[in-house]
Amino acid sequence: MVHTVKNTTILPHGYLDLLSQMEAHRLLTASQGKIHELFRNCSLAVLNCGDDLDDSRKLYERYPDFDIAVIRENGGIALELQNAPASAFVGDKVIQGIREHLFAVLRDIVFAEDTLYLNPALNLTTSRGITNAVYHLLRNAGVLNPNLESGLIVCWGGHSISREEYDYTKEVGYQLGLRSLNICTGCGAGAMKGPMKGATIGHFKQRFTEGQYLGITEPGIIASESPNPIVNDLVIMPDIEKRLETFVRLGHGVVVFPGGVGTAEEILYLLSILLDPANQDIPFPFVLSGPSSARNYFAEIDQFIGLTLGEEARSKYDIIIDDPERVAQVMERGVQKVSEYRMQSDDTMFFNWSLNIDYDSQIPFEPTHENMLTLDLSLDRPARELAVDLRRAFSGIVAGNVKPAGIQAIEDHGLFQLRGQSEIMDSLDSMLKGFISQNRMKIPSDQEYLPCYSIVQDEALAELKN
Repeated sequence: MVHTVKNTTILPHGYLDLLSQMEAHRLLTASQGKIHELFRNCSLAVLNCGDDLDDSRKLYERYPDFDIAVIRENGGIALELQNAPASAFVGDKVIQGIREHLFAVLRDIVFAEDTLYLNPALNLTTSRGITNAVYHLLRNAGVLNPNLESGLIVCWGGHSISREEYDYTKEVGYQLGLRSLNICTGCGAGAMKGPMKGATIGHFKQRFTEGQYLGITEPGIIASESPNPIVNDLVIMPDIEKRLETFVRLGHGVVVFPGGVGTAEEILYLLSILLDPANQDIPFPFVLSGPSSARNYFAEIDQFIGLTLGEEARSKYDIIIDDPERVAQVMERGVQKVSEYRMQSDDTMFFNWSLNIDYDSQIPFEPTHENMLTLDLSLDRPARELAVDLRRAFSGIVAGNVKPAGIQAIEDHGLFQLRGQSEIMDSLDSMLKGFISQNRMKIPSDQEYLPCYSIVQDEALAELKN
């Protein structure tokens, strides 16, 4: 199939049109260096908005001649596009939202390389240093609002969900919008798009004209979850760990909709933080919700969490089935408690400095075959530590499903192996098989989903427990 392409040059939007000559030169130089391929690939993902494709390598193969360059224009910069997907255009002009997202890619990809990693003042070998780096990136992106008056609700969930589940996410978003609450998601399709779409209607009915629809992504996932056009603030964090930290530092509460392994990864990440004794007094509303058809889905996740992390972990969230209004009410009350706590503890409302996130949850996990095999998936360790390794296990499966490096690793070396105690592995295997049967791993296509992992029960661990 031949895909129509176009060429054009676009001018910046926002602060990038006020660059000094030195800043323009630095952007031009950095974009031509070793990160050009990353810049190109992320830009192509943005231009592919609206396409039901969640395989990054297929996207790159579909547009092999696409390229993007930063050029000098009127003393500043512009972006020159060659062989870009025609779906990103109306006539000869790039859709405004996509244009803004392209310059967000330039801002974040080049800024992270040129300013973050080469900045001796930011120490990425310490927990506080990584949090400062996250703050630095968000401030540069212009998404921190010191005058924030309404809460920001993070919505997690899968990009491959049923129509009924998608409509439910829209209804929850609508109820949140009626309460002038802002929305933050992973910026892709499905449960990441639905809440934003619903919130736009709720905001409009309330004449709330400053609604924020914040999308947080990272280079490894953006091609499989291209930013949806409702996102009015797009931020590309350098890796999944900084992306996850961004969600919990910016958000005043989390709603989780049905999803797959990526959603399970997010749930376990937040639980690993909320299980930290240092955070037990910090309010953080956390709700799992879906339509009636998702009741069994959440029951299985709840059972898995109870088995692996215990009753304390289960107490950190509420499960609300088929009641969008109640979800919004819980979030509204939760945001009020968060606001009161932040005022009493002299913390900012726009960035949660108080929440303790241990270094082992912040350092990037590389899903190699060796690292996946050596994860400690046993019950004979603190729940918080087990949550960290379970999160990494799901992160590796996400990589094997949709990330180029992960897909290549599977092709070169075979399936990832996950090894652990039989109690954990039986429950994990059952849950993953459920994700597969419900088409939650990838967007359904004419090709059957092939797992990128195998489950190994470590009998030695089981015997040791007995």
